Parts: sequence; structure tokens; C-alpha cells
Amino acid sequence: MATFQTGKVDLSSDSAIETSGGNTSTFTRVSFPTPFPSGSDVIVLPLTQTFNGPETPGIRVHDVTERGFLIRLNEVNVNAGVKSDGKHTVEQVGWLATTV
Repeated sequence: MATFQTGKVDLSSDSAIETSGGNTSTFTRVSFPTPFPSGSDVIVLPLTQTFNGPETPGIRVHDVTERGFLIRLNEVNVNAGVKSDGKHTVEQVGWLATTV
């Protein structure tokens, strides 16, 4: 039986876009209120809850475990061929985590 947890986090991005795969030094760690059981396959579904900046914010999630995940906000620059310039104002991001 799947279990669910939800939460929200305020994110912004003052640094340039990450250009190296696996570089998570500018990501924010989110811990689940209650860890999922050991060995669980966990997925995280993030969604921007606010509209504070004029450009579209992009969300990246990495390193999802039973205890939490890493998340980063980038600004999507559609005028540059849908590439992110990396910088974006504070937005609230809601998330839902569940087991599969």
C-alpha cells in the first residue's frame, strides 16, 4: 500500500545554472517529516505554488531516498531556446512524496 507525505519549501536561485551533471552543491536538502520504510521506492512530485517572478521557474529534483531529497530552482529563459539562466526570485514549491 502506497503512503504519502506532503510539504512545501521556499526556494530561490542566485547562482548560475549547473552545467555539470551530478553537481548538486547549489541544491537544497528537504527531509521528510517521517522517513519512509527502508528499501522503499519513493517518488517526489514538485509543483510551484506562487508566481513571484515574470519568468517560468524550473524545478530539479535529485537524490530521492527514504529520508528526503535535493531540490533546486532555476529560471527558464524561453528566449534563449528554453535554456535556464539559473537565477530566479523566491517561489514556494509544494511537493508530494509517495512510495511506488
